[in-house]
Amino acid sequence: MPDPAGYTYGTDEVARSPVSLAELDELRGTVGLTEEDEHYLCLAAEVLSPQAEAMVDAWRALIAGHPHLAAYSAHPDGRPDPRYSAASKPRFVQWISDVCTRPYDRNWLDHQHEIGLRHTRTAKNRTDGTDAPDHIPLRHLLAFTAPVILTTKPFLQGHGHSQDEVEHMYAAWTKAVLLHVTLWARAYTGPDDW
Repeated sequence: MPDPAGYTYGTDEVARSPVSLAELDELRGTVGLTEEDEHYLCLAAEVLSPQAEAMVDAWRALIAGHPHLAAYSAHPDGRPDPRYSAASKPRFVQWISDVCTRPYDRNWLDHQHEIGLRHTRTAKNRTDGTDAPDHIPLRHLLAFTAPVILTTKPFLQGHGHSQDEVEHMYAAWTKAVLLHVTLWARAYTGPDDW
């Protein structure tokens, strides 16, 4: 299956992250992401990847319920932009699998920086050539982490795994998402403030 349009993981189209691999290791330690968590993320990928589109639909329904969030994927006059939603959705779906399966290497680190930039004035709308607002405030990016984490647990349940395995997958997902968003936040700040 081909990569979604605008998905530039591992290409020279991705901006190099100013975060070093040593800083990434520190952050992984800070968030508590272990090799055991990586095992459970791979297990979670088997469960979540087939449901990724439904997960994105659930998140987008939450976004649509908040006009201040829905505005970031709409035209300047507030009308929804279905072209933008259709173009960005496959990348959002891909992100779910990436959270669970990608190795924490330079390509992964650079890709996180690119995602962060795509939320800021530096690169928002560039990929899809849209006219939506050109910046998502950091406060909304950080706050929406809670729904992304909390709504995932039901998707992990009911697929033949023990409750203990579900809890481990959920904890690993939580740590991984927090690590992603922490790295995205770098695009919003200077090195002394991040």
